[in-house]
Amino acid sequence: MLEHGGRLHLASRRYGIAMSDWVDLSTGIAPWPYPVPEIPLSVWQRLPEDDDGLIDAAQSYYGAANLLPLNGSQAAILALPRLRSVGTVAVLAPSYGEYAPAWRAAGHRVIECAAEDLLQQDGDAIDVIMLANPNNPDGRRFSRATLLALAWRLSERNAWLIVDEAFADVDGENSLANMAGMAGAENVIVLRSLGKFFGLAGTRVGFCIAAPDVLSCLQETLGPWPLAHPSRFIAKAGLGDTAWQAAQKEKLRAASGCLATLLTTNGLPPDGGTALFQYVQCAAATALYERLAQRGILVRHFAEPCALRFGLPENETAWARLENALRQCGCPANS
Repeated sequence: MLEHGGRLHLASRRYGIAMSDWVDLSTGIAPWPYPVPEIPLSVWQRLPEDDDGLIDAAQSYYGAANLLPLNGSQAAILALPRLRSVGTVAVLAPSYGEYAPAWRAAGHRVIECAAEDLLQQDGDAIDVIMLANPNNPDGRRFSRATLLALAWRLSERNAWLIVDEAFADVDGENSLANMAGMAGAENVIVLRSLGKFFGLAGTRVGFCIAAPDVLSCLQETLGPWPLAHPSRFIAKAGLGDTAWQAAQKEKLRAASGCLATLLTTNGLPPDGGTALFQYVQCAAATALYERLAQRGILVRHFAEPCALRFGLPENETAWARLENALRQCGCPANS
């Protein structure tokens, strides 16, 4: 099993610190979730139906014509590799750790590429390119024009470009959601989810935006009711709440800026990030991770390259604890 953020039970056991005493900054999930409305009893009692308004809400929010609700975008990450004949897949690295294993498990040859090398790939040798935009964990962004040019080159042999836009809600100017599967971008597949921006990872709500034939095959693979009725109800409410979305964007941008300043002040200037996290490459990242964990601050550690990812503190108490811990740990460059 690959490591992910949010494994607070494991950290609690390892460091002997009670669950309630942690500041968990390891996930990149908004610490202020969408205020979930009361769920009617009928939603729990009945199977979901496609005409419940969720599709309309999602189409409006993403500007997408063709999409399929999923049990989190992870469902598509696992299923899409089984919709193509075995071939060669280029995956951005470093990036979300589930991409490459999913394609390998389906028998494909996987090439993990740095961004510069990935953008040079074309349809002569590659059947699929998969990347995240913005990238997780370093926040790297690919322009819309760059990705569309890449998709056009891949289309020569019907190769796919799959873009995971899990962190694109706040700054979506580079999103391909409104073009995926449409004329001129028929080979583009976009994945979106409610986990990060809406702070609703536990609902396991995601969407695949693609050409109708791709969505039809994906739906057949996943079977009926791929998304629970309560999750559909919550997703419809959140996707339609434009006032909350605007306020959330402002709050996240401000907090991310404060986090970048705090890290820089303590000798850890970020090398990248998004409105939901900051990414710091640091030779002493492993030691700093341990020092923070010993003080009840959980961040995400990466070994290759050696780096830390910091999510957003939830409240003033969490901010103060992070600031104190960083000061106590000292600048890694001097330790």
